[in-house]
Amino acid sequence: MKLYYHPVSTTSRPVWLFIAENDIKCELRVVDLMKGEHHQPEYVAINPNRMVPVLEDGDFRLTESSAILKYLAEKTGSSAYPKELHSRAKVNEMMDWINTQVCREFAYGLVYPQIFPNHKRRSDEAHAGTIAWGKEKAQGWLKILDENLLGTKKKYLCGEQITIADYFGSPFVALGEILRCNYSAYPNVNRWLGRMKALKNWGKVHEVFYGFAASLKDKAFEAV
Repeated sequence: MKLYYHPVSTTSRPVWLFIAENDIKCELRVVDLMKGEHHQPEYVAINPNRMVPVLEDGDFRLTESSAILKYLAEKTGSSAYPKELHSRAKVNEMMDWINTQVCREFAYGLVYPQIFPNHKRRSDEAHAGTIAWGKEKAQGWLKILDENLLGTKKKYLCGEQITIADYFGSPFVALGEILRCNYSAYPNVNRWLGRMKALKNWGKVHEVFYGFAASLKDKAFEAV
């Protein structure tokens, strides 16, 4: 198998983390987003979306990180994607929740417009409005994650055992660290994120991401 990815990509890191933690044999191929490699014809032929990650398994190809995680877990027989109907449905539900609410309004509404020039809106007013909307919505979703989806008792998003929903969701929530977000108002989120960051490969997978965050340390951000 081969994974096309970039270490700063929020959608790449969940897959890479799962591969690393589970010792899955997979060739890692960096697609240099900063140099526009994802727009080159060779890569567009692999993924016309011009995005990462992409998983190739022989002549089989997947281009969405949520689907890739499910495929890898199924292929390797991982308990992180339970086979029992209701348990699996809850994992799927949580991954969909992350992929819509958190990705849409935390990543694309609050974080990306502040760190990537290609996400800047056409006017200062529109740009500020996007960030204000993203911040307000992100705070609401974090509150739901903290109080309702995690609560005081759950170790992980779907209960006592780690699932691919945790691998998927934790890099999205950790994305806020690039803005120096303070999660003290969300103690259950802090507790869960700390548990995920204690995984043996978290540091390796996030090394470049943290380096990128450090390069922005002098920039002022709107953060939760």
